[in-house]
Formats: sequence, C-alpha cells, structure tokens
Amino acid sequence: MLIVQNSGSGGPGRVGGWLADAGHELDVVPAHEGAPLPDRLEHDAMIMLGGGYLPGDDHRAPWLAGARRLVGQALDEGVPLLGICLGGQMLAEVAGGEVTGDAGAPENGSLPVTIRPEAAADPLFHGLPPVVPAVEHHKDAVTALPDGAVWLAETAACPYQAFRVGERAWGVQFHPEVLPARIREWRADGFDPDEVYARALADEPLSTPVWREVTSRFAAVVAGHAAARLTPRTSPIRA
Repeated sequence: MLIVQNSGSGGPGRVGGWLADAGHELDVVPAHEGAPLPDRLEHDAMIMLGGGYLPGDDHRAPWLAGARRLVGQALDEGVPLLGICLGGQMLAEVAGGEVTGDAGAPENGSLPVTIRPEAAADPLFHGLPPVVPAVEHHKDAVTALPDGAVWLAETAACPYQAFRVGERAWGVQFHPEVLPARIREWRADGFDPDEVYARALADEPLSTPVWREVTSRFAAVVAGHAAARLTPRTSPIRA
C-alpha cells in the first residue's frame, strides 16, 4: 500500500498501525523530503496524507503534481484510495470538485462529526454512530463535491467531512490517524492549546473504536481488490 507523506509531522500514525495489523505492507514515501513518487501506481492501494498546502500548490510543494497524477490513476483504474485532509481535498479536486483556501471558520481539535444517511450503504461508513468525534486541523476545505460523489459526513463549519468517489475512493477532511498527543504539536490562532488537547483526550475512547473499524473496512476493501487482481480470468468454454 503506497502512503504519500506530505509534511514532516504528517505520518500515517495509528492508521498505519491498524493496516499493518491487518496484514498490509506499507510503502511510506516522504515526498516532502524529496523522495520520488512512482511514475505509475502499481500498489494494491494508496493513502494520500495531509499537509499544509492546497492540492495545486506546486510552487510550494512541487511533488504535488505527481501526487495528483497518481490520484487520477487510482480513480481511473479503481485502485482503493483514502485521502486524508489535503489528500481528501486532492481527491475532490482531481475528480472535478472544488477546494477553497481559508474557507469559512477553521476547525482545530476533536469535534463532533455527523454521519449522513447516505453512509448507510457505504462500505466504510455504514452502521457508525450518528455522531463521532474526529480530530480536525484545517482552514482550507472542499467547497463543492465532484459530480456523482456520495456525501458521507459533515460538520456545521465544514460540510464535506467525508465522501466517496466511485466505488473505492474515499476522502475525509478530519484526521483518523491522529492521537491527542499529536495535537500538542499544533498551534492555531484563536484556539487554547490546553483546552483543545483536553477535549481530544476526553473524546479519544469514543473515537478510536470507530476509526479503527473504518480502517479495518478499508483494509478489507484493499484485500478484496488485490485478490481480484490476482484471480485469473477464464473464458467460457465453447461447445
């Protein structure tokens, strides 16, 4: 599974641990350090992590052009994809949606995310509690979903918290990979860091089982897709 890291503090965190526990091999590429991205996506799946950029900020982060190309290939070929924060915004933009910088009120820390009715039939988000805490850290946001995308979760300040494009590509604005300790490294104007950390710590027992389950479901989607790729196709026997 290819994992594209777009910032020094933005590793796969506990999501990486859950995927490894499910038997997946993780190929983490620190693109922010200049590590080259593959020309083509030959992996069984891809996770595009967050970073302090807009999806098209090539002048600040020149590897983003290659990252967008890989996201486009994943969409074209049905490769399972999970985009987190910047990664979710990139998925939306590549698929034809819109992303806007400094969109609305910024979100920081653990906040209640409402699961929408459309999630009832989604492979990852079905059967979740109606409201789940999730860690946020953003001021840019998806402001229009791609045509045909399934809207899965929302908050009052940022409607497009989770969505699916096609059958196997998901984007989330929040950070399921982050534990409260990571929030200590973040600073955002207008937020009390001690208060933000305390709230995340209180919410963690509620959020962890849910995002572990969602990650496990993504791992199962990846395993099923990989198995299908390895199954030889047979032609019907003609009399």
